[in-house]
Amino acid sequence: MRRYTSILTTVALTGVLCLTSCSDAYMENMNTDPSKAATIDPNAQLTTAQLQTYGDLGMVEIYRNYLYAFTQQLMGCWNTTNYGGRHTLDNNEMGRIWTSFYQQAIKNLVDAQYRTADDPEKVNINAILRIYRVYLTSVITDVYGDAPSSEAGLGFLEGVFNPRYDKQEDIYHAFFTELAAAVGQLDATKDRITGDVIYQGDVAKWKKLGNSLRLRYAMRISNVDAAKAQTEFESALTADGGVLTEAADDALIRYMSISFSFGQEAYSDYRGNALSQLFFGNDPANNPSYLCSTLFNQLKNSGDPRTFRIARCYYDGLMSATRPDGRVDLTDEMLQKGIAFAPRDPGAYSWEPWPTGYDSDICKAMAEVNPSVKVTMDREVEPKLANNFLRSDNPGVVMTSAEVKFLLAEAALKGWNVGSATADDLYKAGVRASMDFLADNYGCEAVTADEFNAFMADGGKIGYTNAQRLEAINTQAWILHLTNPNECWANLRRSGYPALKSPADYGFGQFLTGGVDIPVRLCYPVLESSYNKKNYDEAVQRMGGTDSWHTHLWWDVENP
Repeated sequence: MRRYTSILTTVALTGVLCLTSCSDAYMENMNTDPSKAATIDPNAQLTTAQLQTYGDLGMVEIYRNYLYAFTQQLMGCWNTTNYGGRHTLDNNEMGRIWTSFYQQAIKNLVDAQYRTADDPEKVNINAILRIYRVYLTSVITDVYGDAPSSEAGLGFLEGVFNPRYDKQEDIYHAFFTELAAAVGQLDATKDRITGDVIYQGDVAKWKKLGNSLRLRYAMRISNVDAAKAQTEFESALTADGGVLTEAADDALIRYMSISFSFGQEAYSDYRGNALSQLFFGNDPANNPSYLCSTLFNQLKNSGDPRTFRIARCYYDGLMSATRPDGRVDLTDEMLQKGIAFAPRDPGAYSWEPWPTGYDSDICKAMAEVNPSVKVTMDREVEPKLANNFLRSDNPGVVMTSAEVKFLLAEAALKGWNVGSATADDLYKAGVRASMDFLADNYGCEAVTADEFNAFMADGGKIGYTNAQRLEAINTQAWILHLTNPNECWANLRRSGYPALKSPADYGFGQFLTGGVDIPVRLCYPVLESSYNKKNYDEAVQRMGGTDSWHTHLWWDVENP
């Protein structure tokens, strides 16, 4: 990670977050503060926006609190169960992506794009800013629905302090136009990019990412506008530059290895992966990354070789307060003794029910030297994310070649022109790439060819009918997106797979104050109804008059 140190340290220590004023609708005076610099290097603004994506500790709380519960990958941590697992409406928690991205990343991207437009010396930085702005806007609209897009971030530049909420349909149509134009603008003979912590300014790879995002967004709208989806998908697949095809193409945000801290400074330090920091938690003895039974059982019951590469059981009594060091791994001992694993069901806290314990020979031997070591394990039999996922230098995932393979597999099922490869072949390649992704980027033990082949011949089969194939493809995409929670939730809602049951079906119905059904969007920040009332009201009326988290987004319709 050393080659990124200079960029990351500059961001953290020189205050590159230049345009971090509150949203246009709230505080107009912040946009005209005479103490703020009028301009800044657009490369630095790109760096800031990229790092904020997973480096903003306050923002990524929304993933731990809501999205991981809605996708049923994690459960048991107080935050995850209390908010998402128990369907608890909290306006402050739900607004984190909106308030963070609009106030900082979107402002930086819009400002930098605005100032580099039509500049022949800055065509590449302008194009990359456009692509990344589309990506971050997609995160926002896929969480909330209609949202400011065309007028977002223009308070300082054009005096638009109350941006309109664009319809999601219009936002998506604009994505296709913008991505095609930005990719067409990229030129390796033009300006050199110096602030890119994803591809280090590699123009060819940015073309691939821009085209691949078009694939993602085309598939996203495939159930609501099949003709447009097919046209855009096939066009992107044959566009100049190609798409992500191999691991070296993956769009990953590079972070640094730092000690975790939950002090005030941690909320403005984007050098480390804050999502990994939340997996680690601020209470090492009660690590919050408990796996939900939905994910754990899917892996284990299908014989997936990733099961115990992702899930491990630990005694954390000797764990470091700032790094995932000192954990005692009990997983292999449990497997040898035949001890049952106890993942948390949807809606359950880590103590519901209290697991049956067992005496650990490993800890018994340690207790002979250190009497403070616990010997009888009970809650330690609850599988958690492996240490590999708790490192601050883990990448932030934007898009991978494995995802592209799954998108191509589903497109083939739909009869779209994706070349000569079959859906079955593309699916198999996607699963293989997904497994390799963990080894390449998280230090997980590589899945051997024998393990892979055995899985594909049994629990990993794609199925025989198109319905079975569709389920297999998107269930595997769900597993792949474990470290890309927004895309995981979006694709789950779009595809309907895996089919999840409400926490009420696990006996927690009486606690679901926000409704029994799993929410399908998050509500707007409550201040929007005051500071941007006209545009907020128009958006709410388009949703039927209520800002409800049970209102489906435009692209989220029942599969045909």
